[in-house]
Amino acid sequence: MSGAHFMAGTKTLGELGLTAQGGREVEITGLSVDSRQVKPGHLFAALPGTNMHGAEFIQFAVRMDAAAILTDRVGVEIARDALDASDAALVIAEDPRQTLAYSAALWFGAQPEVMVAVTGTSGKTSVATFTRQIWQALGRKSANLGTMGICGDFEAPLAHTTPEPVTLHRVLAEMAEAGVTHAAMEASSHGLDQMRLDGVRLQAAAFTNFSQDHLDYHANFDDYFAAKAGLFTRVLPEDGHAVINIDEARGREMAEIARGRGQSLLTVGRDPVADLCITAQRFDATGQDLRFTHDGNPHMIRLALIGGFQAENVLAAAGLVMATGEPPEAVIATLPGLVTVRGRMELAARRDNGAAVFVDYSHKPGALASALQSLRPHVMGRIVVVLGAGGDRDRIKRPLMGEAAAEFADVVIVTDDNPRSEDPAAIRAEVIKGCPGATEVGDRAEAILRGVDALEPGDALLIAGKGHETGQIVGSDIYPFDDAEQASVAVAALEGRI
Repeated sequence: MSGAHFMAGTKTLGELGLTAQGGREVEITGLSVDSRQVKPGHLFAALPGTNMHGAEFIQFAVRMDAAAILTDRVGVEIARDALDASDAALVIAEDPRQTLAYSAALWFGAQPEVMVAVTGTSGKTSVATFTRQIWQALGRKSANLGTMGICGDFEAPLAHTTPEPVTLHRVLAEMAEAGVTHAAMEASSHGLDQMRLDGVRLQAAAFTNFSQDHLDYHANFDDYFAAKAGLFTRVLPEDGHAVINIDEARGREMAEIARGRGQSLLTVGRDPVADLCITAQRFDATGQDLRFTHDGNPHMIRLALIGGFQAENVLAAAGLVMATGEPPEAVIATLPGLVTVRGRMELAARRDNGAAVFVDYSHKPGALASALQSLRPHVMGRIVVVLGAGGDRDRIKRPLMGEAAAEFADVVIVTDDNPRSEDPAAIRAEVIKGCPGATEVGDRAEAILRGVDALEPGDALLIAGKGHETGQIVGSDIYPFDDAEQASVAVAALEGRI
């Protein structure tokens, strides 16, 4: 079982909002979700999992003198013998994941006083990062949590985009102790479905967009959407502020959900009714000029960001900051200073002939199509794309990735992404079903070199899929691999600099 335990003095079950069978009250010395980390006096949370139930490990937790066990009725049946033989207090919850999240919040206590979260298929990292950058420009000590770890005025690695509750509330408490007053976090569909954010005191939440992803985890589109909607139906309180991109049907649906809860609503998009409305964009090789209105008042700013979709991310971030009480004019004044997130439409290298190489994390069909479409206005020549698809993930999207590449790029090179336990050639074959005319190059470094070599004046190369990642997962091994670094090496080699 993965997880961690952390010490924070002692609290009773009652102080953690828990009631044990028979009304027993015991002192708790720590929280654990990993039986190997249990110390005497701990509350061990035995949670239902995808592959097995955490109750299988209760026998080990009680041997380590856990003071209390939190589980569901299924867990009790699985571990009945171990529980009967133990004097640990038993807490049975209908939803032990949510119960643990609330208890973890009470255990650690402190959080940055201003917390916001963002969900959506794409754009979470950019919106959370831009939100943090705006706060910093306004003099707020702030950080963002998610795919890139914790960044800003507090830095730490994270194993998951949305950590499990014990880890999440520990780092929130550490951030607060370090003086961080403002934090923006990414809310993944997995994290929302598994109640990891419950107990986080949010002032505002944002929704960016919705397209195909994670159907290896969620049963269908509606299940996936419902998980994301949990941010507004459950986690954000009724007096919270919802910032919603309404440019697509599911965005308008999410806005109705927020409105139905009584949350104040700030809308973003190109729809003329949006509170933050994009009215025009002009693109060039280094960025874009953006014209938008806020509450009907026009504004014109320069963004040093590639991709039309970044305007939507920037305005979602601005909306979150406005929703937490910062003056709109002050927020808008910070926007020209925003810088792109590593691996998100990142300019990685430029050839001597002026052709540019970009690295982007787009690993879903919608995100790839959006990245390529958004790159087009910045490019006078051809767009070359290098892409693959991850192993042990949603197979349905592989040919769709190929289709997006074939539709929106001029030259397509299919290569390996993170094949994991699958046959790399079989994955490539599934992608190529969507782009039959593509060039197939299994070795990713060679594929990047070929893509760079193909660039003529005015062209651009998009290396899609891995973004900020610094390793390639093949089987159970992780080999050092950085797309941006490989692009720089390829350019240097072809220009005769090495």
